[in-house]
Parts: sequence; C-alpha cells; structure tokens
Amino acid sequence: MVIDANSGRVLHAVDENELRHPASITKVMTLYMLFEQLDRGKMSLADQLTVSAHAASMEPSKLGLTPGATISVENAIKAICTKSANDMAVVVAEAIGGSEDHFAEMMTAKAHSLGMSRTNYANASGLPDDDQVTTAHDLIILGRSILERFPRYYSYFSTHQFNFAGRTIRNHNHLLGRIEGLDGIKTGYTRASGFNLLSSVKRGERRIVSVVLGGRSAGVRDKIMSDLIEQNIGKGSTTHTARNVEEPASVEHAEAPKAEVRKPEPVHAEAEEAPAPVKADPPRPWPLTGVAEKPHPAVVANPTKSIADERTASIPEAKRQTFEGSTRAVAASPSTTGAVTGGMRWVAGPPGASAKPVRGDERVAKAEPVKEAPAAKAEPVHTGIMIQIGASDDAGKANELLARAKSSHAPLAGATSFTEKVRKGSETLWRARFAGLTETQADTACKSLKRSGFSCFTTRN
Repeated sequence: MVIDANSGRVLHAVDENELRHPASITKVMTLYMLFEQLDRGKMSLADQLTVSAHAASMEPSKLGLTPGATISVENAIKAICTKSANDMAVVVAEAIGGSEDHFAEMMTAKAHSLGMSRTNYANASGLPDDDQVTTAHDLIILGRSILERFPRYYSYFSTHQFNFAGRTIRNHNHLLGRIEGLDGIKTGYTRASGFNLLSSVKRGERRIVSVVLGGRSAGVRDKIMSDLIEQNIGKGSTTHTARNVEEPASVEHAEAPKAEVRKPEPVHAEAEEAPAPVKADPPRPWPLTGVAEKPHPAVVANPTKSIADERTASIPEAKRQTFEGSTRAVAASPSTTGAVTGGMRWVAGPPGASAKPVRGDERVAKAEPVKEAPAAKAEPVHTGIMIQIGASDDAGKANELLARAKSSHAPLAGATSFTEKVRKGSETLWRARFAGLTETQADTACKSLKRSGFSCFTTRN
C-alpha cells in the first residue's frame, strides 16, 4: 500500500486489509510507546534500562547483553532501529509496562486508539506468535502516526550505523542511502511473515508512506518497494491538507509495576558517547534499473470512491463483524467522531467500541443497555483469577464493554462481569473485569478476546 502523507490519498493498494504477521515492524509500535514516554517527560534519553533474564533470553537478532547489564534509552533505540534487537525491544517493554505481556496489551490498545482496528500484539519484538497480526492498511496508519507525532525522535529510523561496546552495528534497511529521500523506517522477517518493509520518502514537498508485506526475499521486497516509490512519489501533493492522525482520550488498560529505570551517574561513562539525534545522510539519487518484465499489480484508488468502501468490501462478512466490532473502553468525543484518518472517515461506534468506517447513511448499532454493576467496595468482593479488558471514566461504558465481550465469547459464558471503581490521582475510573474463572479458563478467554481485537490481561485480587 502507498499513501500520500500530505493529502491522505491512497496511491496504490493490493490486499491491504488481509491479515499478516508484522515481524520486526512490530518494533515501530514499541518505539512509538517509548517516544510517547520521552515526549511526556516520563523518561529521558540518558536514563539507564536494566536487562532482565527474560530480555536476555530473546532469540537473535539481539544486542546480547547479559542479565543485570544496563543500557541507555538512546542506545536501546539505536539498537532497535539498526540491528532490530529483540532483547532491547523487551527491555523497553519491561521498562514501560512492567512485563512484556502487559506491554503487548498496551500496544494493542494504542493501535486501536489510532484506528488500527485489525492489529493485535502479543509481544514487543515481532518474534513468531500466531496471535500477532496486522494489515498493510494498519501499518500505513502507524507509519504516518509516528512520523507526524514524533518528528524529533523519528530521525532515529534513518540511523545508518552506530558504535556500541567496540562494535559497529549497521542498519538492516538496505534502501537507506539508495533511494533518494528515503528516511526510514523498518524492516521485518520471520518464516511466517516473509520479508516486510515499511518506508517513508520525502522529496521536496512531497512525502509518501509505503508498506510491502510477504516478500519472497529481501531483494524481491526491496525491488517492489523501490518500484512503488518511483511510480508514486510524483503523484503526491505538495500541500499538506490531510488531517493528522489523532488519538482519542487515553484509556487505562492495566496497572503494572514499572521496571527499574536508573538515572545515569556521572562517574560511570557509557561505552559509547551518546551523540545528538542522528540525521540522515544527504540523499543520493538512485536510478531505477531492471524494471520488472511484468508490472506489479496495482489498485489505484478512485478519488470518487470512499476508502471505507474498498476496505469493507475486501473483508469477508464473518471477519468484518469480528474486527469492526473490536472494542476498547474509550468515550467518543467530538474531536474523534467523523475523524478522517489516512483518507478514511472513521465514526465512533458504541461506547467502548473501536471506531469503524461507514458508508453513506449507515448507522452504528448501539449495544443493549446493561445494568451498571455496583462500584467496588473497600474490601474486594471478587477473589482469585480475574481478567480485565479495559477501564473507562464512565461506568456505563465499562459495562457496555463487558456486555459486548461476554455476548461474543463462549469462554466467558459462566464468568461474572463487574466494574471496579478506582481513583488515579484526580481521576475516577471503572475497571471492566470478569471473575469466577480458573487460571486455564482465564488464559483461554484472553486468547479468544485478543483474536477479536479486545484488550485482555489476567489479574488476581
């Protein structure tokens, strides 16, 4: 898929709504979550992150630090952007979410808040997991979002190489420096995913964001990407008219203890002196050669046809209900209702539901009213294994979220749904939870929920 970042117009799309495994493009969302922490001042580039035994156990590609070792936030970012280090992705996940599992829940919730309604994360690195899925359409949204929201930190994706502990680590993205104006962002590969690449190119006032998933080899993937760029960059608008990707109000999806983040001590120097954010080398023209004998199939968007039409038409009816009905406990607001994201009109669904594309005068069905559960008492009423699927500042919306989950997921048939009132600073929130489950039942229910796009994690009173 190729999109004009200035206008939001789709320039090319083939099977853009088909489910695929993102592989290491997952790390773009991992870094999105980290950049958010940096942007809010909750972390700094100089902070020291501790490597856990779990992080150190990750399969390559990895930096290879031992349990107990520390690394600066900035060097962790560079290792992720260049080497695609799986261990560093987990270090970041644990620093922000307390555990990788919980961080994956946070990533999924963030994806849905951005409009990535068919994306589900199960880990922070992109290592093989059947439940880790996305689409080309969703990755375009992610690429635009991280580019627009974090221009200061986005430049790390153009890091060609960096030195760490006496090693020179080079970027896996071989198109950096070869394609004029290409400034990121991420490659990915597993056997199940094939060769993936998410790219952004800026030439003059034009910018496009492109994604290729499932290449047979790195060379084939790079050739398809370079062709798509050269065929479409000239079609981009020189004026920014698209509405920026927006997030609705934040949602609490869990409380988890944060992993230790150490402030640097002046007596301990980093193995590598932390440079200023890396800027891309001056672009060098790269002539397109060896044009494929048979052009790549293209579906050029009809400007008069709604992207929502193309999107929903390509999803089988059974799947359409599953993914458009995925939920999150977010109250619709005037700023998000009818928002245009990447050229698509998104309309807020029932309270607690993901935004969904609509056509014409189609209306979003409302959930059946659900009797509000009493707020939690000082002493916990429910004990043992429970699952939480979100939290909202509106008790009614939390209850509607519970009702939607229970009505569509058999593992929850015998569970007790309830809301738990909690205070977080000046905010009052209602947690949406299910109780009365064994540990096995809770795990089964969470897997079922996550496959349908719900957020879910287990907890114990």
